[in-house]
Amino acid sequence: MFVLRNIGQLAICSADAAQQDAGLIGAAALVIEDARIAWVGSELALPERYTSHESIDCRQRLVVPGLIDCHTHLCFGGWRGDEFEMRLQGHSYQDIAAAGGGIRSTVAATRANSAEQLMEKALCSLEGILDLGVTTLECKSGYGLEQTAELKQLQVYRQLNDLQAVELIPTFLGAHMIPDEYQHDREAYIRLLCDILIPAIGEQQLAKFCDAFVEEGAFNIEEARKILNTAKASGLGVKVHADQLSSGGGAQLAADLGAVSAEHLEYADPEGIEALALAGTVAVSLPLASLYLGERYIPARDMLSAGVRVAVATDFNPGSAPSYHLPLAMTLACLNQKMTPQEVLMGVTTVAARAISAEQRIGSLLPGYDADIAIIDAPSVNHWLYHFRANACCGVIKSGNWERNLC
Repeated sequence: MFVLRNIGQLAICSADAAQQDAGLIGAAALVIEDARIAWVGSELALPERYTSHESIDCRQRLVVPGLIDCHTHLCFGGWRGDEFEMRLQGHSYQDIAAAGGGIRSTVAATRANSAEQLMEKALCSLEGILDLGVTTLECKSGYGLEQTAELKQLQVYRQLNDLQAVELIPTFLGAHMIPDEYQHDREAYIRLLCDILIPAIGEQQLAKFCDAFVEEGAFNIEEARKILNTAKASGLGVKVHADQLSSGGGAQLAADLGAVSAEHLEYADPEGIEALALAGTVAVSLPLASLYLGERYIPARDMLSAGVRVAVATDFNPGSAPSYHLPLAMTLACLNQKMTPQEVLMGVTTVAARAISAEQRIGSLLPGYDADIAIIDAPSVNHWLYHFRANACCGVIKSGNWERNLC
């Protein structure tokens, strides 16, 4: 047991609170016992039974729940730096894909890499991710697009989860695009997903969720509905890559299926937003992808006004969002999605936890929750997100263990 004391500002981030209310407490203390939060509140109200325990001086810093990046593509082969220049020269995401770049080039590199090569690369990223205060990470497959390579990605995630501190939540994204070898027989690839891969992944518990990319050049509404209904029948939760480059009905599909989250949503229409609100589906915003692609940002204010919870994530991948810097995404969400710092903090803690069906266990600093904590070298949430730095995180606790000692 130990006590964090002299906290300048603490954010509870309750799962039951409105998104604009991060539950801020000044001059706070927090008690950790048996890997869980035991008590939190004003330091002046610290119960006497805790006063004799080991205490850690937080030096008037900000204490928040461990950050949760609820949308990444962590495991991939190669990079795509050449496409960065092509986009700057005016080539669109679709142009690059049609020329054999984009996801196709990453699929080729991922298939060519061994599991050991993919694991070594991902481990390097996870070191940097943990340094930023991220303690939980959703991670998608989708760069194999054939049986062996998709299973390879998911098996890498399973092994990585035991090798380092960041908790990994795997998602099967075999429905990322139709691979080249099935371009003239889409139904055969969908049969591979529905008849072989999804049942096997469900049986082996290699993934917690199944995702599908609903977009021109990827999967249409009915194809995605078939794939995701198969996933539900196999015991997987459902996510949808929706309305990223055009308004194609993905948000409505996510709501119809009771998806835990709809992700991207830059082009979601008012009807789709209303459907998400009624279904309780989390909208996952990805401001780094909007930045890199030069696309519009998610209409977060409209969503929040409609009652939709909005998470913030990185979309870390080698093409459209080649950065795992979640605090940068948070600042971008403030500047370009007009979200307040408290709304954004909720979006990377308890709302992000809701997007992976874990809001009753992580993402909040309430008694009984896992002791996942980030200590930020800033006096307040407002100051942290306003004064962008390479890394303001100066201490990380995961499940009650110091993974990055307080500096």
